[in-house]
Amino acid sequence: MREFGDEMIGRGSGPGKGVVVGVDVLVLNGEDDVGIALRELSPGEAASGGGGVVTVGPQAVPRGHKIALSDVGRGAPVRKYGQVIGMATSDIARGDHVHGHNLAFDDEAALALRRDTTPPPGGAPQRDEATPSAVTAQPDITAQPEAAAQPEAVAQPDVAPRPADDTARPTFRGYRRADGRVGTRNYLAILTSVNCSASTAKMIADQFRGAALDEFPNVDGVIALTHTSGCGMVPESEGGRMLLRTLRGHAAHPNVSGLLVLGLGCEMVPGAALSARSGGSVDLGMPAIGAPSSDAENAAGAASSGTDTAGSRPPSAGPGPGPGPGPGPGPVADPATGVDAGLLASIPADTVVRSLTIQESGGVRATVRAGVAAVREMLPRVNAREREECDVSELVLGLECGGSDGYSGVTANPALGWASDRLVALGGASVLAETPEVYGAEHLLTARATEPAVARRLLDRIDWWRDYVAAGGGTLDNNPSPGNKAGGLTTILEKSLGAVAKGGTAPLSAVYEYAEPIAPKAGFTFMDTPGYDPVSVTGMVAGGANVVVFTTGRGSVFGCRPTPSIKVATNTPMYAVMAEDMDVNAGVIVDGTASLEDVGRQIFDRILAVASGEPTVSEDLGIGAEEFIPWHVGAVT
Repeated sequence: MREFGDEMIGRGSGPGKGVVVGVDVLVLNGEDDVGIALRELSPGEAASGGGGVVTVGPQAVPRGHKIALSDVGRGAPVRKYGQVIGMATSDIARGDHVHGHNLAFDDEAALALRRDTTPPPGGAPQRDEATPSAVTAQPDITAQPEAAAQPEAVAQPDVAPRPADDTARPTFRGYRRADGRVGTRNYLAILTSVNCSASTAKMIADQFRGAALDEFPNVDGVIALTHTSGCGMVPESEGGRMLLRTLRGHAAHPNVSGLLVLGLGCEMVPGAALSARSGGSVDLGMPAIGAPSSDAENAAGAASSGTDTAGSRPPSAGPGPGPGPGPGPGPVADPATGVDAGLLASIPADTVVRSLTIQESGGVRATVRAGVAAVREMLPRVNAREREECDVSELVLGLECGGSDGYSGVTANPALGWASDRLVALGGASVLAETPEVYGAEHLLTARATEPAVARRLLDRIDWWRDYVAAGGGTLDNNPSPGNKAGGLTTILEKSLGAVAKGGTAPLSAVYEYAEPIAPKAGFTFMDTPGYDPVSVTGMVAGGANVVVFTTGRGSVFGCRPTPSIKVATNTPMYAVMAEDMDVNAGVIVDGTASLEDVGRQIFDRILAVASGEPTVSEDLGIGAEEFIPWHVGAVT
């Protein structure tokens, strides 16, 4: 195995232990075959770290990339985080640069080596295929360096957050809604039912830029939420139900106090004029295992709004985009209003709702005039909302990463995991997503499942993704982008091991389909989404996420509305170049000027401040309306 330094302390001893920091190389686990270059390493120089010295091979090793700590023979597994990240495609010598030229993903061989025959905690099921089911210990990805200038090994403290004393519970100032949920923003949204009304929606929203909202200080903005679908599809299909879940989730979001539904008038996703609140409800997806049933949620919503759900249709028999016994119900118009009940049934009773169609309004110009008048009529009521003190447990935190690099799994992601654990310990909810980016690391999540059915559902989603990608002639290893690879990530296994660090160490309590409602105070959960950032975040926001934290190593400029997105840089050089686009710099962890816990607390405090109304850098830049992108699955007819 590895030969790099014998002075390892805390080897394999759990989260917060086992990291060795040196001037040149960061060693994450005592069983690793590779370390991470903290600066560019030149050929032939002596690089220190982990209590030892290694001579760099004939190729330079870029900052953030991997350097071999020991010889690895061709066909042998290569380990990082104490886990297999791929197979050597040629002999690797100690000191060599390890990347795509000598390391590759092997769906069967690499994963088979990591299969564990012992059932994980909670009795989670074993996989039938080469994909792993569990390992006995989680990799040491939550640890942090002390002073980077010290080449000797340093034992790390256990930084797992503890539940706070109830007498000093954190709070934030949010908008409490009629259904009991809490908003962190107060938007008036123009939600389109079809792409045909997208340009018209933007024309209406454009009339409320700048000084137009000066007399409404409690309104965060008038936003057009447009998309590219809504017609040319089978409404009863998985894609049709998924789109309706997404639209309904945004219509009902606690950050939306005013809603104008805008349609063309002949689309497959109905958006007919609204004269009274819908009295029915349609469940467009399966309830999450481990979460309250949709019937229970509908009943709770009816109790708060005075509606009757006795006539509600049952949930779909199929589990979202994956295989199931059969499709669930398509759009159903409420008999009283003609409005799609599935879209509007969950809207809080205190949301101001209006609806227009272009065809009935007399064309685009007439619709813009009518839409502007409707928004002006709604604004005073939306502005009447005021923030109040709310418990931290009302937060639903979306966990996202994009433009990841070699530092993501050792700085920003585990620091965000610390903040997620802290929130869950205080009774709140967090949701991890991007199913392709947990592939190869799902065993770390199933081992934390609260019941076997939760683990089984996650594994079912992984299986669906493997088939889905294979149908297009690819593999999940196609996920790492050119930017990921330029930043030091080589295989999907390596990327996933760093990505799951965002989820901390809390038990996994539920697995949701895309855009399904997230149960209040649900703890740590997972949502099935693509790895494409805006599509992933759109699903989590539709599920109810009222704040998002987005980590990035290459420098994503993502923003989100109606939910604020906090951006965390993984490394200081990128932060220095793009400071105006980042909220937090987690690069200080490997700089040796702050611990992982320090940065985790900084992220947690920033979450509370942003939830209370402090703008994120992307909000200051006006970014977020174009990033509403629902996931499209299925045929376009």
